[in-house]
Amino acid sequence: MSGLPRTRQRLYVPWWGWPPALGAAVLLGVQIHMGYPGPRAWIPYVVLATVMVAVLVWLGRARVEVGGGDLVVGPARIPTRFVGEVEVVDKAEKGRALGRELDPAAYVVHRAWVGPMVWVEITDPQDPTPYWLFSARRPEEVRDALLAEKEASADA
Repeated sequence: MSGLPRTRQRLYVPWWGWPPALGAAVLLGVQIHMGYPGPRAWIPYVVLATVMVAVLVWLGRARVEVGGGDLVVGPARIPTRFVGEVEVVDKAEKGRALGRELDPAAYVVHRAWVGPMVWVEITDPQDPTPYWLFSARRPEEVRDALLAEKEASADA
């Protein structure tokens, strides 16, 4: 079994998410600035824009990776031998999956700017988490990689 990942995705914030966020930082800077003269006038803009960029980068650091016998989503990792059923949740079904049907014990990594999600059943009897539900840019690729990893671990 190779240590290289079968699939790797980063859930970064897309380009169209940056202008509104930075615009909000500038508007907040205007409220704080309120006409102070001199160098103090630029401090709120620089600080708030820097904080907003840091927040956007932090929000986009989540990753989805399948390979080496593991499924990694954000900071969590689980061996693929404990993966049961795998389903792709499209944009239309996403609200239902995150709404009333969501189990409070589920592990969820949701990024609103990523349309589809992947639902993965967890079969580990020691794990209280019934399933993982996470955003993925290419959910079919994640599903296929998980099924291939399960097959490889079953053959070994």
